[in-house]
Amino acid sequence: MSKPVPFATTIHVRDHCLCLHVQRAARTLARRFDEALKPVGLTNQQFSLLMALNRPAPPPMGPVADLLGMDRTSLTAALKPLERRSLVEIVSSPADRRARLLRLTGAGEALLAAAMPIWTATHADIEAALPGVDPDRLRADLVALA
Repeated sequence: MSKPVPFATTIHVRDHCLCLHVQRAARTLARRFDEALKPVGLTNQQFSLLMALNRPAPPPMGPVADLLGMDRTSLTAALKPLERRSLVEIVSSPADRRARLLRLTGAGEALLAAAMPIWTATHADIEAALPGVDPDRLRADLVALA
């Protein structure tokens, strides 16, 4: 009995699926940054979240979730360990007490500063390992997908 989807189709999808290739690359990069940031006690997701909060004024949750490609529920879950470590505070907006703003604490700023040299070196190593690839073009293409 033949299968409804032939094995040749499986090979085609394996070799051509943009989603598969982007997910594999994202997981590989995430593991690399997780390992690099381990000495400062951060994951790559936590680093990105802290960086997203590093603004002149505390942002509301919506724009942060959008920037990180997360829904608000996932963002709330990601914030909890950072709150417990006193790296982030969720505060009421002075303009609308019902609205919540996300503030990077002094400890969060200090940890982010400690993580930056690690991120910079890891990022440079990754770009150097991509001979023949224009990193700016790659970023632009990924932004276009998002």
